[in-house]
Amino acid sequence: MLDLEKDPINPDYYTNGIEVTKFIMSWGLNFNEGNVVKYVCRWRNKNGLEDLHKAKKYLELQIEHETMRLEGEWLNGS
Repeated sequence: MLDLEKDPINPDYYTNGIEVTKFIMSWGLNFNEGNVVKYVCRWRNKNGLEDLHKAKKYLELQIEHETMRLEGEWLNGS
């Protein structure tokens, strides 16, 4: 069994109770949604405000995608 605190893929800021990756997968989140969760979970322990800006960017991308999908613009490229 891996020692998760020494695992470069799952450092301690990703494994507080549940691995962030496992949480994302268990909820079936897409790329943008998963990145929002990832960056919000780690911001205090890794890159601070930079990670919050990254989370915001992925949330904005998801909002844009969902808005376009609801308006029927995603598939026809308008």
